[in-house]
Amino acid sequence: MMVNADFSKRAAVHAAQLPWTASPMAGVERRMLDRVGGEVARATSIVRYAAQSSFSSHTHGGGEEFLVLDGVFQDERGDYPAGFYVRNPPGSSHTPRSEPGCVIFVKLWQFDPSDGKHVRLDTGALAFQPAAGRPGVSSALLFRDEREEVHLERWMPNAQVELGFPAGGEILVLDGSFEEAEQKFQRLSWLRLPAGDSLRAAAGPSGCRVWIKMGEHRPARA
Repeated sequence: MMVNADFSKRAAVHAAQLPWTASPMAGVERRMLDRVGGEVARATSIVRYAAQSSFSSHTHGGGEEFLVLDGVFQDERGDYPAGFYVRNPPGSSHTPRSEPGCVIFVKLWQFDPSDGKHVRLDTGALAFQPAAGRPGVSSALLFRDEREEVHLERWMPNAQVELGFPAGGEILVLDGSFEEAEQKFQRLSWLRLPAGDSLRAAAGPSGCRVWIKMGEHRPARA
């Protein structure tokens, strides 16, 4: 399966407008943002677990990165309420489930093979700092290595936001809205930018909170 698989081009998906599609596990549905492959794929998705649903035990050969958007995600390592950011490196395994139900933003098979770091981060406890040279923007770092950086950002109402992506990257709207290139991006809207592209956005009247990754795209499984 190929969904937004040309990483040399911009891709914009307004995920809140997409229908949910079934996964192989009952009670687990998804909205695909990009995908290269079948059930084992390099993929970026919004995934919804119904209450009391689970996924079979599995190993993440290419790593897994996710942000809990609603509800509580659970596995044998603990409970992860909305706002938790998790990185499970290549070779890690778990048995996901959710008693109350949850929605997560998840990326699969996109780790560098040498990345062995587990991350379990409650973003609600992070302190946001003003972004240097970017008026109206504050930022909190989630992860950084030599290949990529991941942040949460808050954009003040009507802020004019400019940001370059020399190696490419992507943005997911968590709350609020922004406009860019004559498109309106609202909650669960996702924008992927190719290397060398830049963002020139205007935050909406209530501001905007976004998840941002900056760094090279890994277009196929390593």
